[in-house]
Amino acid sequence: MNNEMLLEKLAACIAACNHCADACLEEENVHHMISCIRTDRVCAAVCTAVHQVAATQYTNMVDLLEVCVRICEECAAECEKHEHLHCQECARACRECAEACRSFMN
Repeated sequence: MNNEMLLEKLAACIAACNHCADACLEEENVHHMISCIRTDRVCAAVCTAVHQVAATQYTNMVDLLEVCVRICEECAAECEKHEHLHCQECARACRECAEACRSFMN
C-alpha cells in the first residue's frame, strides 16, 4: 500500500461517511439513525485528519492509523445494522479504508 492509494481510500471513506450521514438525516425515522449519523461524522473527521497528515508524507503515523482503523470498523459495524443503500455503501468504504490503513502500517 503506497501513500497515494491510502489517500484515495481515506477520501472515499470521508465522502461515503458524509453522504451516509446526510442521507440518514432525510430518513423518516431519523431518531433510529442517530448513532449512525454520529459515527459517520466522527469517522469522517478522523479520516480527514489522517488524510491531512498522510498528504504531507509524514511517516510516523502508526498511532493515527490505528485510531482510524478502530473508528472505521466501528462505523462499518454501525452502518451494517441498517439496510439503506447509503449505509451499506458507507460500511464497505469504511472496511476498505480500515484495510488500507492496516496495509500501510505493514
